[in-house]
Amino acid sequence: MRSRTEVALAGLIVLTLTGACADPATQRVSLMNDPSAPPSSSLAPAMPRVATDAPTMPGGTPSPSAFRPPPLVPATSLAEPMATGRPLTATGPPRFFVTARTPIFSFTDSSKTAHATPVPPAVNDAVTGAFVAAVPLPPGVRSSWHLVAAAPDNRTFVLAGWTGLDTPLRLFRIRLDEQGRPGEPELVPDLEPEPDQVTAMALSQDATRLAYTVTLVGGGTKVAVLDLATGRRRDWVTRESTAVMGLAWAPDGRRLAMAMLPSGVKVLDLGNKGSDLIAASRPVRPDRPDKAVRIPQSVAFTPDGGALLYSAGHDVERVPVAGGRPQVVARLTLPRGASLGLRFSIDGTGRQLLYTDGWRAHRVDLADGSTTSVRIDAGKRSGEGESPVAAW
Repeated sequence: MRSRTEVALAGLIVLTLTGACADPATQRVSLMNDPSAPPSSSLAPAMPRVATDAPTMPGGTPSPSAFRPPPLVPATSLAEPMATGRPLTATGPPRFFVTARTPIFSFTDSSKTAHATPVPPAVNDAVTGAFVAAVPLPPGVRSSWHLVAAAPDNRTFVLAGWTGLDTPLRLFRIRLDEQGRPGEPELVPDLEPEPDQVTAMALSQDATRLAYTVTLVGGGTKVAVLDLATGRRRDWVTRESTAVMGLAWAPDGRRLAMAMLPSGVKVLDLGNKGSDLIAASRPVRPDRPDKAVRIPQSVAFTPDGGALLYSAGHDVERVPVAGGRPQVVARLTLPRGASLGLRFSIDGTGRQLLYTDGWRAHRVDLADGSTTSVRIDAGKRSGEGESPVAAW
């Protein structure tokens, strides 16, 4: 018989891998103030249909082979996924953070059609949370989406943009000036479009590569490294029941740390020539005397690359990359009803941690665990819709 922990972990994986499945009849969306958008469409990805010539059993019931997941075809066009250029180093404490959120979805009375109001990402003052500037969107991108990654210099960011209903996200890069004003957005070449939903991403320290992860249709996980200049990509995949919740680049640009359900923290060797995610990665097994289960949602390397910081529930722990006994760096107190996990961003100095809860940004000093909190002003339609995520 399974333990309660095993059952809980299995449930988390099922929720992660099937969270997009819903009744399309009750989730229809129209884009407000956009005449080019179709009047309605399904929010959820279309569920695979069985072809009319699919194998069947007696009585017309589809054969189990008809439900086999599509074959995995990993991208291999990026020959060198490592990011070994000069890092964009931090010059001091972060002055800004960038917030990103989904469009605002609302329902009219007695209607099953949700209206989507686009919103832009925003630049905020890192000390006060004040609105600094709206991030301009590139052509074809209609709204912000809740994915953002930062380079160590606190000036270079990559965001995911919402392009409309049932269409892939587009990635773009922005750079801030010394006053926090963003320049023109740079679309990442769409050489190999990503059809699946991106769930987490991380920008390399030299800002030339983006690592991201997706949950695959039919089950399984993919981790990809994308060259931001060319759009070429390298994938690692698995059909195992696992989900990657967070990613982080090592300072040397040759490894990725992964916060995974249910297996904990692993490190992926980017020099591995294969495409099997499990075979190319190794677990970082904390030596925990109490044998307690800690489910990580975020992960980061320390500046020297010798240890990992990761979220364990609402605690932030540190463990050597080689494995060993974890040390609690910060124990955070979140309000009742907050998420069970913690998604954070570490600044370029490795001394400050940022996370959001509702419409507040929380800054944690990793030296002493002290926390300060400020309200987030996102500018347009601030305080409406889903709360934002942030990176610095």
